[in-house]
Amino acid sequence: MPAARGARRARKTKETDVQVRFTVDGSGKASVRTGLPFLDHMLELFAVHGLFDLTLKAAGDIEVDQHHTVEDIGLVLGAAIDDALGDRKGLVRYASLQVPMDECLVGVALDLGGRPYFAHDLTPKTRIVGSFDSTLVPDFFIALVQGARCTLHVTQVRGGNTHHLLEATFKAFGRALDAAARRDPRRKGVPSSKGRIG
Repeated sequence: MPAARGARRARKTKETDVQVRFTVDGSGKASVRTGLPFLDHMLELFAVHGLFDLTLKAAGDIEVDQHHTVEDIGLVLGAAIDDALGDRKGLVRYASLQVPMDECLVGVALDLGGRPYFAHDLTPKTRIVGSFDSTLVPDFFIALVQGARCTLHVTQVRGGNTHHLLEATFKAFGRALDAAARRDPRRKGVPSSKGRIG
């Protein structure tokens, strides 16, 4: 059996201190402490439903604004995902699926082809959920796709409660990353006709 794919990444600035340990081939164990309880919950759902092992600790100037912390978490987690995927040889590469959460339905399409891009049409009904600013979710994913070198499209098929909408989003992203990151035993090199990723 191939070794589990994992990585550690960290980033420390005057605004934030973020440390991440991420394993692609995990079992869904998550320990997340960001100072933002709702974001902790979303990242735990991402790990549990993607069957990733994730340890993430972050401290930031959230008394100023949540933005610095949310963005830097996205950057560091994305970089850890990129490192864990290695040269991306043998990957399935693409995944697309929908996840319901009660009245909400969210679709995610993912490409691990090395080209960072994020598009979405999420329209949360409320800005604040718990104490979290839901308008920062796109900023989180923009930073993450830069670090992870992937293309991510998030489609709101049906909206409703903001908590449910974002929960469906993070669950769908976890499931899609799990599917796209799987090894295809038929493929020997990188999943690209160009012979390289990116």
